[in-house]
Amino acid sequence: MNRALSTPPAMATGCLADAPQPVLPATGGLLLRPWEREDAAAYLSAYQDEETRRWHTHRPSTEVQVQEWFAGYRQDWEREKGCHWAVARDSGEVLGRMALRGLDFDDGVANVAYWVLPAARGAGVASSALAAVSAWALDDIGFHRLELDHSTRNHVSCGVATKADRLEGTKRDAAVHDDGRHDMHLHARVRGD
Repeated sequence: MNRALSTPPAMATGCLADAPQPVLPATGGLLLRPWEREDAAAYLSAYQDEETRRWHTHRPSTEVQVQEWFAGYRQDWEREKGCHWAVARDSGEVLGRMALRGLDFDDGVANVAYWVLPAARGAGVASSALAAVSAWALDDIGFHRLELDHSTRNHVSCGVATKADRLEGTKRDAAVHDDGRHDMHLHARVRGD
């Protein structure tokens, strides 16, 4: 059902899909680039890590499934439903993932998600990638607000989010993890912050 919007949308349809997904430079010699077929093993390895598995309940189990996810990521871009990047060194080595999901063009809001491979943790990869995607989304594309939520028990993710965004509050029992329901911190960055 189509519903009429009483206000103009915050963002125009086509602001993403009318161009190829960009490669975004980030500090520390990092690049955010679309996922490539050759990245499947690195992507799958993230979900073999206990810490990644603890916080991410949607998990691929084979490289074939990862390739299906990559195809879905390309479709998300074309349909303006999401943006998914590999966070990599200039050499191509994958260090992590950065994504915008739940894109709402009417209100100009998107949700941020990320993970970093174990060998790259503690080196500022997530913070650098988050700064790059936030600048692109808010300044270049025109989103008004980016939201990031994480389990209140995920202190590392909270540290990354706190550097970039403002903590707005706690959503009680908002997500299910393998060990049960978790309260979730909600952080947000608004254009002009």
